[in-house]
Amino acid sequence: MDSTLAAVLSVVVLLGALALAYRPLGDYMARVLESPRHGRVERMVYRVVGVDPAADQRWSVYLRSVLAFSAVSIVALFALLRLQAYLPYSLGHEGMPPWQALNTAVSFVTNTNWQSYSGEAALGYTAQAAGLAVQNFLSAAVGIAVAVALVRGFARTHTDRLGNFWVDLVRITLRILLPLAFVFAIVLLVGGVVQNLAGDTTITTLAGGPQTLTGGPVASQEAIKELGTNGGGFYNANSAHPFENPTALTNLLEIFLILLIPVSLTRTFGRLVGDLRQGYALLAVMASLWGTITALMVWAEVSHAGPALQLAGAAMEGKEVRFGVPMSAVFASATTGTSTGAVDSMHSSYTAYGGGLAIVNMVLGEVAPGGVGAGLYGILIASIVAVFIAGLMVGRTPEYLGKKIGAREMKLVSLYVLATPAVLLIGLGIAMATEAGRSSILNPGPHGLSEVLYAFASAANNNGSAFAGLNANTDFYNIGLAIAMLLGRFLPICFVVALAGSIAAQGRAPATEGTLPTHRPLFVVLVAGVILVVAGLTFVPALALGPIAEALP
Repeated sequence: MDSTLAAVLSVVVLLGALALAYRPLGDYMARVLESPRHGRVERMVYRVVGVDPAADQRWSVYLRSVLAFSAVSIVALFALLRLQAYLPYSLGHEGMPPWQALNTAVSFVTNTNWQSYSGEAALGYTAQAAGLAVQNFLSAAVGIAVAVALVRGFARTHTDRLGNFWVDLVRITLRILLPLAFVFAIVLLVGGVVQNLAGDTTITTLAGGPQTLTGGPVASQEAIKELGTNGGGFYNANSAHPFENPTALTNLLEIFLILLIPVSLTRTFGRLVGDLRQGYALLAVMASLWGTITALMVWAEVSHAGPALQLAGAAMEGKEVRFGVPMSAVFASATTGTSTGAVDSMHSSYTAYGGGLAIVNMVLGEVAPGGVGAGLYGILIASIVAVFIAGLMVGRTPEYLGKKIGAREMKLVSLYVLATPAVLLIGLGIAMATEAGRSSILNPGPHGLSEVLYAFASAANNNGSAFAGLNANTDFYNIGLAIAMLLGRFLPICFVVALAGSIAAQGRAPATEGTLPTHRPLFVVLVAGVILVVAGLTFVPALALGPIAEALP
């Protein structure tokens, strides 16, 4: 079957599966998050941690809980990586070097999963399963919890309470992420993904030479890696490795898992605010942006512009023949649009336009559909900007979901909008202005700039994927990208939770004839326009010097 036709059928199946899962999963997550009951295991966790599950936290307490939990997680994971030589199933691996261990700990706690190491060559099973896989669950749960806090800000009135972070964290992990990951780990295992504790196996190849194959608990980590939009691979080749992603069917399943929760959270949002139409509007914005970029990326790779690629007849460099060019591009668009970071092809080998579109996907703020939780609160921020602009046009106080958007709210929104681009562009500028930053570039010229731009876009937006060709395992990049990941994760979270507290304290303004309907096509177009304009004004100069310059004849 022609690869393009196969890709079209695969995308139809993908969209159909997402449509079937959208309502039941979205409604289920809403019930979990609003349930007054606590399970037996959950109550045991609360007693061990010393948490009162009945306590309703103010926004400042909720935020301190998020930051404290994340800080402890970074320290614990850093210690585990440094001491892995003393752990069971270390497979003879030494502890990670200090700066690389810090980079990795920050990476997995911030849901970035940037990797400056080769998984099978650097980590044993305990570090992979008890360290990285655990953070795949917890960092995803933190993102969803923050998004839910903002949604409660819109749903509640005249209160300074946003819920209980510890209850949200435990419920999201135990009732949502863990059951889904368990089911899909079995599906991946049936599909051929490796799951064992066998260590290294040496075999004799057809050519008569020895080859070492590394096994491990891969399927269990692969499921939550995609489901939680984490992206860190058990192997260096990530989802291009046949032990992580053996067939076209598992490839399609992994794309489905990447998109599943970010898409379904729009239904959860509509359910929690009492108006499903609001969730459909946000879904329409996400779908239109992701669908457009995906179509353009597939076109860029299938058309393989450029004399070298045209002579070769295809842009197959860095792509797996198991998946083909079109589905590799669909995977790339899914992973860069959701802060996942998993790859089944090497983005640095993409055409200039294709690689540029992967960068665009990230610098849009990863709201199409974005990471678990982060995509939802990111697009809610864009929605507030949209109603603010609309309010200025008609000369009235902007409102969203019955809440007035005043000076305090817009200050917090402005800080959110500026935080990630500032981290990205300052990091890029320092890297290009210093020898320590430039010396890691293996491809000078516009493509080299694209490599560094991609690295800081990936770190600041907590994506985690990379342009191959940049040697990021240096002190400069381990430290610089760790700082970018920390600031790119927690500065926006601070502004989001503060905004949630400010909105929750308000009453609800009744809708009038002058109120902008936020569930109609006009609003969808306005929000999408705001996202594109803000990203364009911020990043077009950098894109012009990198992928756009590379694409010019």
